[in-house]
Amino acid sequence: MIEQTNKKNNTHKYILIGFILLLGLIIFRYTRPYMSGFLGAATLYIIVNGQQKYLTKKLNFKKSLSALLIVLEVLIFILLPLTGITFLVIDTFSGITIDPEAILRQVNDFVDSLEERLGFNFFTPENLAIIPRAGSNLLQVLGNSVYSFVINIIVILFVLYYMLFSNDEFERAIREILPFKEENKQILAEETRLIIQANAIGIPLLAIIQGFFAYLGYLFFGVENAILYAILTAFATILPIIGTMIVWAPISIGMMIGGDLVNGIGLLIYGFFIIGGVDNVARFLLQKKLADIHPLITVFGVLIGIPMFGFWGVIFGPLILSLFILFFNMYRHEYVAGSKAEPRVTTRDRTKKMKIPVNPAKKKRKKKDVPESE
Repeated sequence: MIEQTNKKNNTHKYILIGFILLLGLIIFRYTRPYMSGFLGAATLYIIVNGQQKYLTKKLNFKKSLSALLIVLEVLIFILLPLTGITFLVIDTFSGITIDPEAILRQVNDFVDSLEERLGFNFFTPENLAIIPRAGSNLLQVLGNSVYSFVINIIVILFVLYYMLFSNDEFERAIREILPFKEENKQILAEETRLIIQANAIGIPLLAIIQGFFAYLGYLFFGVENAILYAILTAFATILPIIGTMIVWAPISIGMMIGGDLVNGIGLLIYGFFIIGGVDNVARFLLQKKLADIHPLITVFGVLIGIPMFGFWGVIFGPLILSLFILFFNMYRHEYVAGSKAEPRVTTRDRTKKMKIPVNPAKKKRKKKDVPESE
């Protein structure tokens, strides 16, 4: 009788799980266009949740008031500046007229001069015709992104408010469904928080630093619209491997094609040694300061995350890859006999100092094991 009851309960359990998964897939399918908003809200929640706890528990603010104040803070100091920069880029590009014939003529003149000096032909006008075509649809792409960007900003604000308003219930629900022991739940929460903070804080700081040095270089070498290209260089820091080279390298080549060889070569050298050097040094220092994230996790995480989540894939791509490695290490630590793996990924030095709550049942067992003579 007991076995039949347990079997029936298990059947109901799996049916319920099936309904949850089915409805979850349906919801995910139709909310996918707003996924950037949900991910952005989750990222900002990790960053500002400490303020919510301080306002409600230390200063005795009402949850609704503290959540509203924090959402206004996020809107004024994060989302509005980001929106302004985005529309600045779009507005600037909307005023740019692309003349393919003029570009091709400059390219041909530059190639002719090279071929004359080198003594052989290695380019043809047919091969070079693809160059001006590459940017012809840029304005259309930017225009189509405006609507999605604005809608996701609104989604971020609403979702973030309700996450902050119900922060205790939200965190309790997450912890209840995690199929780990209490120690691993604590490790997972700490690792996730530090990884998101490292990317959400480190990437903007790195972008500002590189954008500043790029702006100085563009001014010095006489690049028109230096502030615009500096902003584009800052945004390009999220791209793995090539990074900011995607901005300053074409500018340098364009200057050389236009006949300004000195400034073109100078900017190319400046970009390689100064902008690229600042990228390597600042990235290393910021990651070591915020969280010890392995460079391969960051690079391949971004490659995975951007196609999946767009802009927020810069944060959640490395997080997904880190969680995969974390779960793999947890399995080795718990179930593989003799394994020396630790249930950590990127923050070992900092999480070693973390105090993990001890299960009261373990305390009782330890006390019973202690001899009375002690």
